[in-house]
Amino acid sequence: MDVLTIAEAAQTTGWSARMLRYIEHSGLVAPRRSEGGYRLYGPAQVERLRTLRDLVTTYDIGLAELAFMARLRSEPEAAAAVGEWFATRPARPEEPPVTDWLRFEQEKHERLLTHTEK
Repeated sequence: MDVLTIAEAAQTTGWSARMLRYIEHSGLVAPRRSEGGYRLYGPAQVERLRTLRDLVTTYDIGLAELAFMARLRSEPEAAAAVGEWFATRPARPEEPPVTDWLRFEQEKHERLLTHTEK
């Protein structure tokens, strides 16, 4: 096996051609392209697709989740922001800022005036 077309790779791996396009779009597998732009799956990509199926099935992980995990590995700033969000303990503010309270009261009065004018 030198290279497979998308149809051949789909049949070999059990993924549909549509799913193979989605997997590529998600950045999980990157097949080569022919001069005409056709996807060409080599042995490494086919094995990657097989192990991807095992990973998804064994651990009940969605492809979008895996794509997000890959993004976190390639974007340190995003990984840090997500890590910080998880590390931050949720806390309810003791009192809303005065500006929020004032805006709320103004909108409430505008709604009341709109209803009474009719």
